[in-house]
Amino acid sequence: MTHPLLDLAPLSAAHFASIEDRVARLLSTEQDVLITQGEALLPLEGAIRGAAGPGTTALNVITGPYGQTFGDWLRDCGATVYDLAVPFHTAVTAAQIQEAFAEHPEIDFVSLVHAEAATGNTNPVAEIGEVVRAHGALFYLDAVASIGAEPVLPDAWGVDLCVIGAQKAMGGPAGVSAVSVSSRAWARMAANPQAPRRSYLSLLDWKERWIDGGRRALLHAPAQLEMLALEACVVRIEEEGIDTVMSRHAAAAAATREGVRALGTGFEPYVYEASAAAPVATTLRTPEGVDASGLVARALAADPSLPLAAGGGTLAKEMIRVNHYGPAATLDTVQSSLSALRTALAEA
Repeated sequence: MTHPLLDLAPLSAAHFASIEDRVARLLSTEQDVLITQGEALLPLEGAIRGAAGPGTTALNVITGPYGQTFGDWLRDCGATVYDLAVPFHTAVTAAQIQEAFAEHPEIDFVSLVHAEAATGNTNPVAEIGEVVRAHGALFYLDAVASIGAEPVLPDAWGVDLCVIGAQKAMGGPAGVSAVSVSSRAWARMAANPQAPRRSYLSLLDWKERWIDGGRRALLHAPAQLEMLALEACVVRIEEEGIDTVMSRHAAAAAATREGVRALGTGFEPYVYEASAAAPVATTLRTPEGVDASGLVARALAADPSLPLAAGGGTLAKEMIRVNHYGPAATLDTVQSSLSALRTALAEA
């Protein structure tokens, strides 16, 4: 017996490289693009551990939980870290980045999350990139949640390490991810004696054995099903058009914010300003005295297919996330989600 998901011919190096090329075109980048064989935490951590070490002075921007994690990794590497934390219901500004450089001109590494799906905010990367470039620092960006929902342009923005994942707005698999790496970032890693080598976290291993070798021999057996799913995902985006995909997400986000106000039930957008709200997902603040996790559980009991989740950690009691991304970035999804929340609130 054969099985369409199991009895497949091995994925060739040429096929693997062609998928990387498609991802590079999606990012409009001339930088090296590596597809890493794991969820996006793999290249996120690998890029930091490769580029940072003792002697690194990092500005770590915290607009949600991932920014906190990056600061921990940077400190583990021996870097001096200055955290710039802003309230989770807003976004960081280029002026705040400029102030941090003025206070600590020795900063040579900046880490930032583009869109925080967990908190529903998005940061103005283009403006921030101008400030970072002017000071000559290495720019590291987590664009896992933003890619497909809003523009992600590493070259135009001066991003040296840009990590993406396919599982959110791209509507693809979670088991593979990608990182674009500038020549400056490669040089920083090569000069870092603590950069991982002979390790699953090592980006340098991939550069030396894969990129520098002309992409003719893979380091190890690829995650074949995930790679094929990533290819199908990117092909679907190419056929629909990336601008159309982003427009769907923007329309879903706008409809969610407007729909919540129209409900008149006490829900409010968690991110106050629409300009700071991420198109990938909209976070809502529940009415006073209403437990968010209980409300979501009630709504999902009636319809488990709804893309609803309570906030994480301390936000579980007050925040609801409407995950209108990927195939769920539609007005029908928004209407169904808000109707379910209204019904659950009435029952509660």
